[in-house]
Amino acid sequence: MDYPRYDVAIIGAGPGGAYCAYKLLIDNPSLKVAVFESGPSLSERKCPVVQGLVKECVHCTNCSIMTGFGGAGAFSDGKYNITTEFGGSLDRIGVNEAHELMCYVDYVNSGFLRGAGELIPEMFCSADSPEIASACLQSDLHLLQADIRHLGTDKNLTILSRLYAFLKDKVDFHFNEAVTDVKRIEPCYRVITPKRTVEANYCVVSAGRSGSGWVQELCNRLEVPTTSNKVDIGVRVELPKAVFDPLTEKLYESKIVYRTEKYQDLVRTFCMNPGGSVVYENTNGIITVNGHSYEDPKMHTKNTNFALLVSKHFTEPFNSSNDYGLSIAKLSNMLGGGVIVQRFGDLVRGQRSTEDRIAKSTVRPTLESATPGDLSLVIPKRVLDDIIEMIYKLNEIAPGTANNDTLLYGVEVKFYNVEVATNDQLEAENYKGLYFIGDGSGLTHSLAQAAASGVYVAKNIRRAYDL
Repeated sequence: MDYPRYDVAIIGAGPGGAYCAYKLLIDNPSLKVAVFESGPSLSERKCPVVQGLVKECVHCTNCSIMTGFGGAGAFSDGKYNITTEFGGSLDRIGVNEAHELMCYVDYVNSGFLRGAGELIPEMFCSADSPEIASACLQSDLHLLQADIRHLGTDKNLTILSRLYAFLKDKVDFHFNEAVTDVKRIEPCYRVITPKRTVEANYCVVSAGRSGSGWVQELCNRLEVPTTSNKVDIGVRVELPKAVFDPLTEKLYESKIVYRTEKYQDLVRTFCMNPGGSVVYENTNGIITVNGHSYEDPKMHTKNTNFALLVSKHFTEPFNSSNDYGLSIAKLSNMLGGGVIVQRFGDLVRGQRSTEDRIAKSTVRPTLESATPGDLSLVIPKRVLDDIIEMIYKLNEIAPGTANNDTLLYGVEVKFYNVEVATNDQLEAENYKGLYFIGDGSGLTHSLAQAAASGVYVAKNIRRAYDL
């Protein structure tokens, strides 16, 4: 039987898949490219929880927060960290090349903003603030180096809309169409969905975080080796914007790492949102917490929020780190009907927060539907001890962090996919022309690195065509 034939089939329309398609067609407009996405197009991505229609997940067939064009980062605050110090392991292709690829993605994004008549947000650089790095070191805190372009949720969506407008007439998009299997049929790959089967000379798997289970199953079928990864567990901190202004006005986001004295565990700040809002995140029907912010000053709040995360690595015999994180999130959902919020003062005094205590707090929660409660009943003691120790340390460089009314939302969980064994071309070691990119590969954990991995593979495919 003859099946439709493509040069490249891409599985997943998140940053990795979308920028891979973009680079392929910029370099060679004659290529036939198909993109399969389990979620909807950008304009159709609507979550009932985020819209405020319901409080608990209604288990949509395709989760509009985690799937669809733009991937899980579509409704994030659009923070592109141009660095290899964190955000994944793309430095395996070479630190300089990884940095150049991320700069290329930033160039593309800036072009789409110019095309939309939008101003390009400034670039923040950690290296430009040695006084902050010095203050951190004096408190045994370590400021990671990065160039940061904060697009905001609004401009991030503008870029994605224009990226899709560029691609839609050049690529065969198949939305709401999950790939069920990929088979090697010499000399090509056969990509199978419930609706169709196509063949392609090259197959790029960019399934994203939501596709972690499917990637593992695919690798098992194809006998592609994988290794278990980690899980990050923590809380989202919300406090008055003025507390962190001395840092955020110079850096926008300060990535700070601390090794706790009690357990020698690493705790880090993550996803800092000056003037931002705390929001729900839906992971396969489990409600966790996240944060975002807009670039438009008119949409700013009086608060700043950021995550404090503790990485947990497991050794034999346990190898299901994501399941561990999910079990903690499920417990939070069971006790709080979703996200739990607690004042820092209540936590250290060993008492739960109540609606009355939250109402009297000087910090007004931006996630008003969070349930007042007791995070010590949800988060493991070791992790909670690490977080409390970190808050007191941050208080040394940002006085007010450890105030009584600082709000903690839980839980925040960052899931990592299994890491797929690939060569330096991001190609499966035992399958020529089968590539794994983005968060679904376990290689990247950020918008910038995920998008850059797609560009990298597109360049490799182009070289193969030129041979």
